[in-house]
Amino acid sequence: MGIFGKMFGKPELEIGAPVAGEAVAIQEVSDPTFGEEIMGKGIAIRPTGNQVFAPCDCTVDLAFDTGHAVSLVADFGAEILIHVGLETVSLKGEHFSVKVKNGDKVKKGDLLIEFDREAIAAKGFDTITPVVICNSSDYTTFNTYVGQAVNPGDKVIGLKK
Repeated sequence: MGIFGKMFGKPELEIGAPVAGEAVAIQEVSDPTFGEEIMGKGIAIRPTGNQVFAPCDCTVDLAFDTGHAVSLVADFGAEILIHVGLETVSLKGEHFSVKVKNGDKVKKGDLLIEFDREAIAAKGFDTITPVVICNSSDYTTFNTYVGQAVNPGDKVIGLKK
């Protein structure tokens, strides 16, 4: 590590917002699996957009056929779950269009999923979108950047090993 690394430490590994909206604390998610951090630490976004983008350079681990969620592995090792809405698996893919497949290498900003937020909400589903780092215990520092409107790619989670 050079002199600046010794003075300032390693930079944070960044997870960007996968969807436009308002970034909020994960505890605002009513589903305890997410809100109580059972699957890991993270944030949530109350979406204003209808597209999910890669939050960093990563590999698609599991693109759910139903389109309601995607599991990614960041090039730096973070295991990321993006879950569009709560209980939306029961829609069986209605109002979702998956744009990637398992094993795809994607870059930050690549389109992963399109969804019809208004139609999902009209059916009575909460569209809040948890973004969870399933291996968050692998990181000594876990910072969240919430309480603000975000665009896809804006930093919402910062990690350090």
